[in-house]
Amino acid sequence: MKHTRSTNNNPRCDPPDAKRIVVVDDHPLFRKGLEQLIHSDGAFAVCGEAGDAAEAMDAIRQIAPDLAIVDLSLPGANGIELIKNIRAEFPKLPILVLSMHDESLYAVRALRAGAAGYVMKHEAMANVVRAIHEVLSGRPYLSPAMAAQVITKFTHGTAEGEADATERLSDRELEILELIGKGKDMRQIAKLLHLSPKTVETHRAHIKEKLQLKNAREVARFAVQWIDAREV
Repeated sequence: MKHTRSTNNNPRCDPPDAKRIVVVDDHPLFRKGLEQLIHSDGAFAVCGEAGDAAEAMDAIRQIAPDLAIVDLSLPGANGIELIKNIRAEFPKLPILVLSMHDESLYAVRALRAGAAGYVMKHEAMANVVRAIHEVLSGRPYLSPAMAAQVITKFTHGTAEGEADATERLSDRELEILELIGKGKDMRQIAKLLHLSPKTVETHRAHIKEKLQLKNAREVARFAVQWIDAREV
């Protein structure tokens, strides 16, 4: 089912001075709540929305927005892949990430991919409108909690060995490692990420190889220790 909406269906998009925004998230209720929040500032209008990366590219091509707001956890191609695709086709379009991931590695990867800002979903109510203003003004934005994490990461360095190892993982593998560390099994991870259990198993096998671990149990132990080290 397509979620792309044309500007013709939204009167808010008609005023020429309203900044046009496309929202990309696979949860319709979250998109609706975010749209209401954004519309609380009369300078912005959500003119399109999408539930996955392919729909997002269609919406952006159709609407030519001033800003794209992208979730990292999308079915199929994940948000960081989408950011790279947007950046390749629309190099000047600002991208703001709104994500459930509170790990600074995701923020760093998103910014490297071409995002201009990163806000965690649980902070959205307080920070998303400010983040939109900042990004549309040409300034990068990290929510306060994430900025503190990123600064700490670069100031104090990262844990011996583990950080270097996780840098080898792809964006999707890192996402799966985090979920394993939070106690999710393969079937739960598959459901959360809209992937088949077999695909998740393949990703776990790649994680095992890249981290030079012997079996699934060692992957789980590493994942838990990795999560714990970042919650200290």
